[in-house]
Amino acid sequence: MSQLREVAKFAFAYTGVVVGAGFSTGQEVIQFFTNYGLYSFVGTFIAGLLLVFVGRQTAKIGSIYHVESHEVPLDKLFGHTAGKIIDYVLSFFMYGLAVIMIAGSGANLNEGFGVPVAIGSILTIILVLVTLLMDFDKIMNVLGSVTPILLIMVVIMVITNLVVADTSFTEAATHADISRTPNGVWWFDAIVYMGLQMGVAFSFLALMGSDANKHEIAKKGSLLGGLIVLVLVVLMNGSLLTVLEEANQMSIPALVMANNVHPIFGTLYSILIIALIYNTVVGLMYGFLARFTTPRSRNYKIMLIVSLIVAYIFTFIGFVDLVNMFYPIFGYLGALLGLALAILWVRKKIQRS
Repeated sequence: MSQLREVAKFAFAYTGVVVGAGFSTGQEVIQFFTNYGLYSFVGTFIAGLLLVFVGRQTAKIGSIYHVESHEVPLDKLFGHTAGKIIDYVLSFFMYGLAVIMIAGSGANLNEGFGVPVAIGSILTIILVLVTLLMDFDKIMNVLGSVTPILLIMVVIMVITNLVVADTSFTEAATHADISRTPNGVWWFDAIVYMGLQMGVAFSFLALMGSDANKHEIAKKGSLLGGLIVLVLVVLMNGSLLTVLEEANQMSIPALVMANNVHPIFGTLYSILIIALIYNTVVGLMYGFLARFTTPRSRNYKIMLIVSLIVAYIFTFIGFVDLVNMFYPIFGYLGALLGLALAILWVRKKIQRS
C-alpha cells in the first residue's frame, strides 16, 4: 500500500474516532459554538486548530514509544503517580461514555425506525462485539469507512442550507442564546470542546500511532485527520447558524438541516448518526480493553463480552445519568491532556535548540 493511502486510512480512522455521535447530531456544535453567534466561527477555528495539534502529538507519542495502551503516554506526560490516577479516571470515563453511546443507539433506532430501545442497544452491542474481535488494522478500516460519507453529507447539507437560507449570518446570530452554552465564555468552551474530543480519542489515537508502519505516517495522518475535523466543525457550525432558531428547539439539530435537503436525505443522515455512535463505542471500548488486557488474547475476549453485558445492564439502572453528571469533568481532563502535550512539545523544542 502506498504511503498516501496509508496516510488517508490513518486520517479517516482518526476522524471517525474524534468526530462521534455528539458532532453528527449537531448537539455538541450548537451548545459549544453556534449559540455564541458570530463568535462561534472564531471558537470553531480555535478548537479545530487545537485538535490538529494535540491529536498529532498524541499519535507521535504512540509511534515513538510503540505503546499498547494509554498507560505509557500518561506516565510520560504526568509522571508515575499522577499518571496512574489520570489513567484510572480516563478508563472509567471511557467505559462510562461507551455505556452512554450504547443507550443512545437504542434511543436513536427507536426514534428513527421504531425499533424497541432494548433491541436497538443489543444490535449495537453485537456489532461492536464482532468488530472488536477483528485485528487492529481491520478495526481502523471499519472506523475510517464512515468518514468519506460523513464529509459528503455534511457538505451537501451546508451548501443546501446556505442556498435556501433567507437570513444572513448576522441576522441569524440574533437567535443565539448564551444560556444554552456550557460555560458562557466562547473561548473557554472552545477549549473544553477540544478536551472532550481528546478525552474520547486519546487512547485510540495513541494506539493508532503505535500501529502505524512509519513515524511519518502517524505524523501526516494525524495532521490530515485533524484538518478534516476542523473543516467539518466549521461547516457544521455555519450551517446550524442559518437554522439556529429552529435548531435550538430540537434534540437532534442536524436533522433540521438534513430534512431541508430532502426527507429521504434526513433518513439517510439518521442512519449515519447511528453509524457514528457505533464508531465512538468501538474506539472507546478498544482503548478501555487494551488498557487492561492484550488485544485478541483470551482475557481480552472474556473482558470484552463481560464489559458489554454489564454495559447493557447499566443502560437501565441510571448509570448513564451518573456519568453524564461528570461529563464536563471529562472535558477538563481532556484539556489537561492537551496542556501536558503542549508542555512536552515545548520542552523538546527547547532541548533541541
